[in-house]
Amino acid sequence: MTSADGKRVVVVGATGNVGSALVRAFAADPDVSSVLGLAHRLPAWEVEKTTWAAVDLRDAGAARAALTAHFRDADAVVHLAWLIQPARDPLMTWRTNVLGTGHVLHAAAAARVPALVYASSVAAYAPGPKDRAVTESWPTHGWPTASYSREKAYVERLLDTFAHEQPGIRVVRMRPGFIFARAAASSQRRLFAGPFLFGPMVRPHLSPVVPDVRGLRFQVLHAADAAEAYRLAVHRPVRGAFNLAAGPVVDAGLLGDLFDARPVRVPRPLLRAALAAAWGARLAPAPPPLFDAFMRLPLMDCARAGAELGWEPRHTAQDALRDLLAGMRHATGLPTPPLEPKLPHGRFDELATGVGKRP
Repeated sequence: MTSADGKRVVVVGATGNVGSALVRAFAADPDVSSVLGLAHRLPAWEVEKTTWAAVDLRDAGAARAALTAHFRDADAVVHLAWLIQPARDPLMTWRTNVLGTGHVLHAAAAARVPALVYASSVAAYAPGPKDRAVTESWPTHGWPTASYSREKAYVERLLDTFAHEQPGIRVVRMRPGFIFARAAASSQRRLFAGPFLFGPMVRPHLSPVVPDVRGLRFQVLHAADAAEAYRLAVHRPVRGAFNLAAGPVVDAGLLGDLFDARPVRVPRPLLRAALAAAWGARLAPAPPPLFDAFMRLPLMDCARAGAELGWEPRHTAQDALRDLLAGMRHATGLPTPPLEPKLPHGRFDELATGVGKRP
């Protein structure tokens, strides 16, 4: 039952992987009375307590005015909007991710929003160790040749300035590992693997081996657990950065167990060369510098999220990966533009975007 005096929350980027999980979490939260979901394209999806509005973060003048109006009287703004593709057009992603975040910050200050929760990433971190976990004090310099990492790191500097200039606004930044969910699997296949990966290709038992590459150790979590951390950050009087990840750490051994396959050592330069060739031939949407950044990501210590947010993931890393694989096999999704399981003309629509040239 909704409380009449519950919080009004605005979610920017409410139709993607985490956004869709978060609006559902708020719908079940008795301390939230209403949610305004903002997105570039409106969804054909109804969620309790949630209304939708369209905003294009790339349109500087219109975006600032619209965001300020939408933020008025909000108790909290959660900023999740981000473009990962088109990787072949970094100017477009910069306009949305960096300049668009600037518009969100300007509007939050103008509307005097009490709390701003922002979706940063493990990719904002400078290269770090794989044999121990780092805290939120690890430098956020990113990996300069990967646009995704570079833009996440740049926004961290914007938030540093914003938090200093707006001490009355409680600023929280989340730094999650890779976030997976069954509902987002088709979308993530389009973003990172492209149109030539088909469902049967991700079945366990299909391949007898998985590549074991030096430095292949990373962290993941389920979208529902990420959403819970954001929900808690809206309610708890916390500030600053929080690492978010589930255990165990993903490595070649875990992937081998997941696929019932044997890890086989593969030289990193060889794997990178294969990815670069696929990128150059427009067979894959993910550029080689993203692989470079991925292989250098530090492992994160998530103790602060547990101690100050009271957050603990309910899903293991294996759960999140199994959900991703099952979603890819069965082409699952949601009725939102980013998460639609199938485009109107199938994979021909993906090929028409130039595989990383247009979103």
